Amino acid sequence: MSKTVQSALTFEQAQEIRRLAHELSNALEVVIQTSYLLGTLELDASARQWHGMLDNGVKQAIEINQKLRDHLRVSD
Repeated sequence: MSKTVQSALTFEQAQEIRRLAHELSNALEVVIQTSYLLGTLELDASARQWHGMLDNGVKQAIEINQKLRDHLRVSD
């Protein structure tokens, strides 16, 4: 986020973004655990491929959410 955009955010908007990032973390945790449990099952080749795609998407989402949360912390 650029300085111009940062200064345009009100305290309430920043708080709402923090709250949403926290809720996203909680939702991602459910997906992470589900993906883990899927990985414990015996899957055919096609299902393993789908599981791999899910796992990669989850990892990307976690990284993006962490960057967002880190940025919000630094912007305080």
